[in-house]
Parts: sequence; structure tokens; C-alpha cells
Amino acid sequence: MDDPALPDVTQLKALSHPVRMRILGLLRTLGPATATLIAQRLGLNSGATSYHLRQLAEHGFVREAPELGSKRERWWQAVSQVTSVPEPVDPDDEGRDATDAFHHVVVGQQAQRMQAAAERRGGESQQWRAVTSVSDVTVAVTSDQAAQIQRRFEQLLWEVIDEHGGPPGPVAEGERRFNVVLATFVDTDEAAWGDDRA
Repeated sequence: MDDPALPDVTQLKALSHPVRMRILGLLRTLGPATATLIAQRLGLNSGATSYHLRQLAEHGFVREAPELGSKRERWWQAVSQVTSVPEPVDPDDEGRDATDAFHHVVVGQQAQRMQAAAERRGGESQQWRAVTSVSDVTVAVTSDQAAQIQRRFEQLLWEVIDEHGGPPGPVAEGERRFNVVLATFVDTDEAAWGDDRA
């Protein structure tokens, strides 16, 4: 698998737009496309998708695929299959705000995808229903312990990507696109039973 994109603050700000995130996701999943194909998929006009593609290209997330295009049409492809946004060790306000905005867009889009999958679940075959699940657990840990948990799950994700990532494009017969989402977050601190100060 190729190296993940590691955006700086300026790149992160450019990426933290729902339409751009969706376009990048489509190029990563389905492979190269034109602004017209993307516009048809998203229900937008090609001028809007062209603008967003140029912004993504200017900030290094996509590039033209001239070997696929012609004088009349430009094809675009993702530069990397993964964007990694580690929390800065000593973030300034701008870096923290850019990271938070990116995470907000990602969580919103993942929530929509998970909700759509839950709504489709009733129509899935038994074999695919059996591998569609949502599990969660709340544990009391220190920040160091939380970091260890996060590292272990992220290691598993990288193993899955290395084993099954493959290039974008069509899936083989019998295959489906299978989304594995890792979400770790600090939960609401609930007051103990009988503590009415909450």
C-alpha cells in the first residue's frame, strides 16, 4: 500500500469540506474519474466538481491522470489511499481548529454511511448480515492506557489494509466493499447514581 497523506494545516483546511471529502473518497474507492462522472454521482454540476478537484489537486490530494484523458476530458485520481491526521504534540489554535474541523467532517460522513448501512441491513443476505455489526465498550483508563488501546486497534487496521487494501476499482465476483471503522473517543463523564449534581 502507498504511504498515507500527511496534510499540513493548510492542506487540512482545504480538505475539510464535505464535498471534497466525498470526492476524494470516491476516487479512492472507485478509481479515476472525470468531473462529469463525479458530478453525476453527487448530483452536482460539473463546474462545482471541477472547482473542488482543482482545490484537491492544488493541495496534493489528487492529480490528473493524463494517460486516461483526452483533449476534451480530464481524468483525476487520488494520490494516496489513506489520509492520516495525527494530533499535533503542541498544536497552536490554527492547527487544533483545522484538526477538529477535519474530524468533525469525517465523523459526520461515517455516521451517515453507518446509518445507511443499518437501513439497508434488512435487505442483505444472511451471510452479509452476519458480518455486519456494531460493538462498543466503555472502559475507565488513563490517557496512556487509551493511547495503547488506540495503537492496538490501529495496528489491526493497517494489517487489514495491507492484506486486503488493493487498488481502487471494481470488486471481484462474490466480493463487496466492506467498511471497517475505528472510532475512539472520550465519553461523557456520567455522575454516579444518586449524585444529583450532574
